[in-house]
Amino acid sequence: MTASKQVIPIILGLLALIHSAPGGAEQSVRPGINDHYQKPAFEQWRRTFERPGREVWDRRREVVKALDLKPGMAVADLGAGTGFHALLMAEEVGSEGKVYAIDIADYFVEGTLARAREAGLHQVEGIINAENSTDLPPASVDLLFSSATYHHLEYPESVLASAHAALRPGGEMVIVDFRKHPTVASGWVKSHVRLDRAEVIAEVEEAGFRFVDEPLKLDQFFMLRFERIGLH
Repeated sequence: MTASKQVIPIILGLLALIHSAPGGAEQSVRPGINDHYQKPAFEQWRRTFERPGREVWDRRREVVKALDLKPGMAVADLGAGTGFHALLMAEEVGSEGKVYAIDIADYFVEGTLARAREAGLHQVEGIINAENSTDLPPASVDLLFSSATYHHLEYPESVLASAHAALRPGGEMVIVDFRKHPTVASGWVKSHVRLDRAEVIAEVEEAGFRFVDEPLKLDQFFMLRFERIGLH
């Protein structure tokens, strides 16, 4: 083998390593935003996430009803956290359906699965995902849901590409996140949340989705429904 031919496999290997690195060519848009989730504290986060006065908790049943889930559907909860949405989704899709509870923190996934088993919801499956992927199989779900998680995505372009691949043709993605509106958002939201509602819509549509509607009006959050279409 000539020297030039020997170099080619090395170059290809390096390119493969670069491509497979977290985020690939995409740079993190919010480095370190998920650092405080690295210490296991499931019950502590339950007290934080599942407390009266937190709108996505108070209105959790309305949020899940607005997804219009049907028995037998396969759905995913990206950034499932303590799992309260995933468990309600499992009740809607029934024993013939499937709910993937996805989170980058293993203790969130394990805690959610423990709650599901205790409730007899064996259709819930856990996925500990990478920060740049949903880690869902291709064409595996009818709907991908995400609540108070979009602003935590370090690699939104990569995650949206993964979500697009995971959805079946005609599948939907629903995003619930904070309203970064000057008359609604707190100082914490304004500094913590990356995009406002219009910017989220633009970013998601650029990834091969079409904005459909806002199926439920929330006060501190928005709930946006998108349909999977072809990539640009």
